[in-house]
Order: sequence, then C-alpha cells, then structure tokens
Amino acid sequence: MNFAPRVRRGHTTLADVDAAVDELHAQLDQADSTLVLIFASPDYPPEALAAALNRRFADTLVVGCTTAGEIGPGGYQHHSISAVSFAAPDFCAVAQRIDDLAGMSLSDALGVAMGARHQLGVRSPFPIERRTFALLLIDGLSAREEQVASRLSRALGDIPMFGGSAGDNMRFERTAVLIDGQFVSAAAALVLVSTPHPFEVFKSEHAAGYGERVVVTEADADRRIVTEINAEPAAAEYARLLGLAPEKLTPQAFAAHPLVLQVGGVPYVRSIQRVNPDLSLSFFCAIDEGLVLSGTRAHDVVSNLARTFDGLRRRLGPLQIVLGCDCILRTLAEHDSATRARLSALLAANHVVGFNTYGEQFNAMHVNQTFTGIAIGYGLPA
Repeated sequence: MNFAPRVRRGHTTLADVDAAVDELHAQLDQADSTLVLIFASPDYPPEALAAALNRRFADTLVVGCTTAGEIGPGGYQHHSISAVSFAAPDFCAVAQRIDDLAGMSLSDALGVAMGARHQLGVRSPFPIERRTFALLLIDGLSAREEQVASRLSRALGDIPMFGGSAGDNMRFERTAVLIDGQFVSAAAALVLVSTPHPFEVFKSEHAAGYGERVVVTEADADRRIVTEINAEPAAAEYARLLGLAPEKLTPQAFAAHPLVLQVGGVPYVRSIQRVNPDLSLSFFCAIDEGLVLSGTRAHDVVSNLARTFDGLRRRLGPLQIVLGCDCILRTLAEHDSATRARLSALLAANHVVGFNTYGEQFNAMHVNQTFTGIAIGYGLPA
C-alpha cells in the first residue's frame, strides 16, 4: 500500500480567538483527520479557545496545552498558537485523560495504558508493537511529572514516550492541558499514535557537568524546594558557586548555569525555577537531600541540535514532521538575538512544531533544559 504524507502544520498570531481558530482550521483541515495538536499561548482565554476549537474541529480528536512559547513553521514564536494535524490512513490516534496526578499508582498507570492500547488496537490498521509512540502533556505546576512519567513508561512497555510540561510564560500561576474539549489544570493527557512511517523519540541537551560539586543538605522533596546546599542557605551557596551576589540570581542566570545530576554516567539537568524570600531554591525537577550536583559547561546549542537532526535524517531519511518540547530555560539562556535567529531557522528547516515547556519527558525520565521530541520520516519501513 502507498501512503501519501498526511501531516499539516499551522500557526496563527491573530489575537481574536474565533479568527485565530478559523485561520488554524483553514491550514489544518484535511480529509480523514485523526488528531490535532494545539500549543497555545496563555494569552488566549482558555475557555473561549476551547469552545472555538470544539466548534471548528468537532469531529477530530484535539489535544494540547498552554505554553511558555510556541514553535511553529517560522521557528520560535510568542503570543500565538502553533498546531499540527494528522490524518488517516497514515496516522491513527487515541487519548486518555489523567486527573489524579498526586495519587497515581502503577496500577492506575497500567489502567490508563491498557485502556489507550485497547482503543488504538480497535481503530488502528497497524500493529501496536513497533508502530506506536506516546505523547504525554502534563500540568507544568503539578510537581508530579516524575511519578507520572515513570509509571506510565513502565505501563506502556515497549512503546516509546516523550512529552512536555505545560507553561504560562513564566508567570507560574496556571498551566493547563487541553483534553476532552476543555483546558484543565492538575491533569495530564496521554496520546498514543500509530503509523507505518519510520519514527524516533529523541532528546538533545547542550550542558555537561564540570567543576565544583555540591551536596543538597536540606530539601523538601515533595515541593521541589532546596533550603540548604553544603549546609549553607541554598541561594547564597549557589550564588557563591557562580561568583555572583544572591540578588543577581535571575532566570537568565539559572538558564545559563543549571546544576547537573549524574545517573549512570548520563547527565540530567536539574534547573532552578526561582529564589524564594528565605533564600531557598525552587526547582523544575525532582530534588532531594543527599544528591550530589555539579555546575555545567554549555556547548553551542545550535550546533548541538543540528547534529541531533543530522543523525535523525541519517536514520529516518527526510523528515516530514518533528514534534518538539523545548525547555523555556534553553531559550532564556540564548539571549543573543543572532543565536535565537539561527535556532529558529534550524527548527523551521526541520519542520518542528511544538512548544517551550516547564520540563520535558523522555520515556521514564522527567528532565530540564532538554529538547525532547519525535521525528517522523516520509519513508515506509521495509
């Protein structure tokens, strides 16, 4: 059987909700559409946006989230909506809503995964094994990404998973996931997609551990707050490590100098969200007492990501679409407008659609300052 590519990308900067959704519909609408993914700036009123999407895409599964920035056909965007649609016969998709993030057990995760696999098995003409990937979109203020990603990944077995934590443009007030026709907080959406096209779930990071190591000596793991590093107030000790005064600790400083945890020789970035009045540090990722962290040395983010895309093309052939979840702190660190323009051009050239996140999921791991995604080629497997 021959398959014509059935992927369409869309983007709008129109401020009026109805006009913006009309523009997206004109770009994304195609026969036998099976899935529309929406990545929306929190500037759009969520209730009005959900209602407009329900009207225009009434017969299609629509899933998405709020963002800390969007990635569209022109690269990085703000105050906009980026989107992509997939259609049969190339793609079949189902989605499951997850509400009890705090109480989610492995048994609950198995129920979610089995329910999604059953639905997909009924609808998909392709075998689930080796032809299916998973996308997890989750409330970025829930502080439950580690548990949810770990348990869902175990429950999904050999189905690879990637995803991102919803954002709200660094306001840290409300992040939401679009599922079942509404934007909901304290929730997640698991999407399973089957396709005969070759694909690969991947991650790319440009920070490596080096230099002085520090120890977390006091922390509130449930709230992701570190109160002491090396038995000193956390923010003061982190500032000393950077050679800065504590009052100079800004989001740009956090982005440029994250801390890294080594697990089995593999670096996992632990990014700082903010300094609290008591000089404790709030993190975007799991943190606990006794962890040994090190400072980082950033490599060139553009060449690093370009090598990632080059490798994907070697393995998959030309790329028809890349769904990308890019940590907001990566873009904050790249304040140079020329670097940002190079990154945007690279994303556009590789057909990336996605969003800036408050954290990323890569199979069982929740990570920071990482670009995670899935690349889908044009070719059919042998």
